[in-house]
Amino acid sequence: MTTTAPPERFNFARHLLALNTGRAAKTALIDDQGTLSYGELADQVQRFAGALSALGLRREERVLLLMHDCSDWVVAFLGALHAGVVPVAVNTLLTAQDYAYMLTNSRAQAAIVSAALLPTLQTALDLQPTEVRHLVVSRATEPLPPGAHDFAAIVAGSQPTAAADTHGDEPAFWLFSSGSTGAPKGTVHTQANLYWTAELYGKAVLGLRESDVVFSAAKLFFAYGLGNALSFPLSVGASVVLMAERPTPQACFKRFTQDRPTVFYGAPTGYGGMLASPDLPRKSDVALRLCSSAGEALPQDIGQRWTDHFGVEIIDGIGSTEMLHVFLSNRPGDVRYGTTGKPVPGYEIELRGEDGQPVPDGEIGDLYIKGPSAALMYWNNRAKTRDTFQGGWTKAGDKYTRDAEGYCTYAGRNDDMLKVSGIYVSPFEVEATLVQHPAVLEAAVIGKTDADGLTKTKAFVVLKNGVQATEAELQAFVKEKLAPYKYPRFIEFLPELPKTATGKIQRFRLREREAPEA
Repeated sequence: MTTTAPPERFNFARHLLALNTGRAAKTALIDDQGTLSYGELADQVQRFAGALSALGLRREERVLLLMHDCSDWVVAFLGALHAGVVPVAVNTLLTAQDYAYMLTNSRAQAAIVSAALLPTLQTALDLQPTEVRHLVVSRATEPLPPGAHDFAAIVAGSQPTAAADTHGDEPAFWLFSSGSTGAPKGTVHTQANLYWTAELYGKAVLGLRESDVVFSAAKLFFAYGLGNALSFPLSVGASVVLMAERPTPQACFKRFTQDRPTVFYGAPTGYGGMLASPDLPRKSDVALRLCSSAGEALPQDIGQRWTDHFGVEIIDGIGSTEMLHVFLSNRPGDVRYGTTGKPVPGYEIELRGEDGQPVPDGEIGDLYIKGPSAALMYWNNRAKTRDTFQGGWTKAGDKYTRDAEGYCTYAGRNDDMLKVSGIYVSPFEVEATLVQHPAVLEAAVIGKTDADGLTKTKAFVVLKNGVQATEAELQAFVKEKLAPYKYPRFIEFLPELPKTATGKIQRFRLREREAPEA
């Protein structure tokens, strides 16, 4: 099935509002303070666009969006798009120093912030000069700083405005992409990119329906969460559960049983934590029909145990900030746990060797993607832009293998791969094997130089509460399942693993631990 391209003049917010004109009374958003219907959402989006105009914000100027997940986040994001103003959505778990950098890098003219995050933002504003002229605070419970605006008040007090006549390829919003080193990169996306991910993945692969209630553990400021809880469900008229707090197992279980979502989006670490919880709800207590996973590869064991318990598949895929959402994925009814499936129709992939040429099936190669949702660039970073966005292709920074049937299996990040005895070893393959052991909750594998100067695998292991296992026992377990050269020569037990805000394991932190010993 061919997806129709959006028209040249295209505004994604206007597009969403037009799709839902016949659903004015239907619930669009459910958050910690109440609900918002599609009619109310359309009104507030157009009024917030008017508020930005009244504040003097002009087309293509940036506004920082530092907010916990709630209906105001959606109104602010879509209202900015509607006005042709560019929201810069940022992670709520960062430091004042991070926000100071993002404010100056983006030259944001305004900041929209949740009241709970206002103190951190104020510290950031005091650290160095910025161009911020307006501060808009969402859900304040205390008096606002001098000159600040109350979000609800400026929405209610502004006139609805018509959508800006934007081009589909016009810069529409930013997300920050951060690697293991260096400053975060402002990743610039277009109005049309949101359309493409919703059409190609939300509708065509996940098969979202108007009758669905969706809930994403991944927050809206992530590319994954933005599709999961905004562009995908609102493109089909579904209802969205938004949660401000951290997605702990208990917080997720509360939404599973209270709001009864039919579609849940999580990450492997979250699924593993829920399965390990004694409070895991019964299948009969939830309404799930489909689950999604991204952020890192889903271990086969976790996927299978989830399906055994709830009777629903986890659709595992890989996406990126640069491509906006998932481009390689399993499909409902065609799930092979342990693989990331096949390219999403509308995207192409290549696995390339060190010579830049495609590798044969079964060999590890660098992943490149071609598709319509690629970002325009990294802001003010020409060198990294050229390295990542190569003509029609985008370099993922991941290594994969593909089997004869076209299913792709994750082998690790480019900078995580190990060469042991001259052969590539995927740390993920070793980790996925370790977590199959009944005593192991999580594992991370890196390379360690031994006394002879050779690279060997070292595993950091977190055991389940109240369970014991020895180094020799785990080594023997891996040897039974993988080629002998892959087993971890060293194992260290830790209470927890270092992770990013999305729950990805930070192997570079573990490598730093080993550096003093090197």
